[in-house]
Amino acid sequence: MALFSSLTPVFIAIICVLIGVILKKTNGEKEKRETKSKPLSRPWVDEDLKDGTDHHLEEEEVDEEWQGLDENVAHVPFFVERYSEAEMIKRSQMFYELLNKRRSVRFLSDEPVPREVIDNVIRTAGTSPSGAHTEPWTFVVVQDPYLKHKIREIVEEEEEINYKKRMGDRWVNDLKRLRTNWIKEYLDTAPYLILIFKQVYGQLPKGKKKTHYYNEISVSIACGILLAALQNAGLYTVTSTPLNCGPQLRVLLQRPANEKLLLLLPVGYPKKDATVPALTRKPLEDIMVVM
Repeated sequence: MALFSSLTPVFIAIICVLIGVILKKTNGEKEKRETKSKPLSRPWVDEDLKDGTDHHLEEEEVDEEWQGLDENVAHVPFFVERYSEAEMIKRSQMFYELLNKRRSVRFLSDEPVPREVIDNVIRTAGTSPSGAHTEPWTFVVVQDPYLKHKIREIVEEEEEINYKKRMGDRWVNDLKRLRTNWIKEYLDTAPYLILIFKQVYGQLPKGKKKTHYYNEISVSIACGILLAALQNAGLYTVTSTPLNCGPQLRVLLQRPANEKLLLLLPVGYPKKDATVPALTRKPLEDIMVVM
């Protein structure tokens, strides 16, 4: 009995050591699994840009009976001009040649642009299709020099951090051939800045929220149409997705919380000494598959 009593502390110590080894091994395996399953870092994905298609609205916030849509939309006959095959080929070729001249231009003149042109290109973007015809877009046109400069300050501050810390060596090296950096002079010189916001949900009376289906895809399509409209009008831009600037720019421009910045476009004429990289586009056989 005395022998057992004297050995008890030894047994307890051994058991504690075994438990410690087991727990260490278990935690190590758990960390390995978590490391293995942890998604790759994607610093170019702004948390503020996450798509709102899966945005779960609280039940009490959603009016299931009325989403602000008219259930009795009239359907009317649709008439369209039909072109001959020769005319179709001609028009499609001309439009391709027009859009093939589109380039991202970072050297923009401060030469004034008629405001009516900006109104018309945004009207054109507003013809874009959208999920359930919710039209989840807001185009903020900035022409005030003070606001443009404040936008530049916000963008350049975040972009410097992006280039030096967030983007990584591979991304920065890939951009070297385009000679880009965090200095964005065109945000001051371009006569207009167009900031495109996606509405992750709509606003209904009494604080209710309306679901905006496929809002990011819908607004992205509208942005494509806007780029084509700008090219058609003889204006140029550079597509800018200001990483980590969305919340600050939304506050600066006094946009509501349901709007998230998707794209920023400086719009104007190229400077007389403007240059662009000598890039080529993939041939048709590399981008089209006919089944």
